[in-house]
Amino acid sequence: MEDRIKNIFSNLGSDLCKIANVERFKDSPSGFHPTDIYKECKSVIVFAKRIPKGLSYVSPRLSYVKTIDIITNELDKIGCLASLEIEKLGGIAAPMPSDAPYEYCSATMEGHGLLSMRHAALLAGIGSMGKNTLIISKEYGNMINLGAVLTNLDLKSDPLVDNLCTPGCHLCLDHCPQKALDGQSANQKLCRNYTYIQNEKGHSLCNCNTCRVICPKSLG
Repeated sequence: MEDRIKNIFSNLGSDLCKIANVERFKDSPSGFHPTDIYKECKSVIVFAKRIPKGLSYVSPRLSYVKTIDIITNELDKIGCLASLEIEKLGGIAAPMPSDAPYEYCSATMEGHGLLSMRHAALLAGIGSMGKNTLIISKEYGNMINLGAVLTNLDLKSDPLVDNLCTPGCHLCLDHCPQKALDGQSANQKLCRNYTYIQNEKGHSLCNCNTCRVICPKSLG
């Protein structure tokens, strides 16, 4: 069954697909467990799309937001279509938004989605967490975006991944213009207020993606 599930996601365009049985989420904080979203959830299917490496070589203002928006929409479409295919196998599946809706605490700008994609990716074996809090995969480094589907199918977990962050490397910490990284977490207020801006016409721009592109894992 696990291979059939992964083939569905691959055929729909995902570049990576791994599974975490809900038992791996036993330490999730209250309100963030998959069963808090879908009571009958037994497995979380996490999948990823690659981000073009060329974005590491150009200013993020040029095309970063547009490209990420395209990939995010593709992830959401894959999650929706894959859920319909899982129904054909006799299961129930609920696709999670890969980005919005996203809620913030107004004072701190600390936000969270319906499901922590990064922690789900860790528990499914997609990759490990970098000091910049981005997921690093063996196949594509940190140049990936994530999606997830909750299902009532009781699936086997994939192996976890050892730490892939380059030992002794602090490039992301040292070069963050806002000093928003401490190696364990990111100060979202410092990061987001600087990174996400709008021009005079109201178009969204990305002012910074330094922590991603300066990482040795940005090129896989």
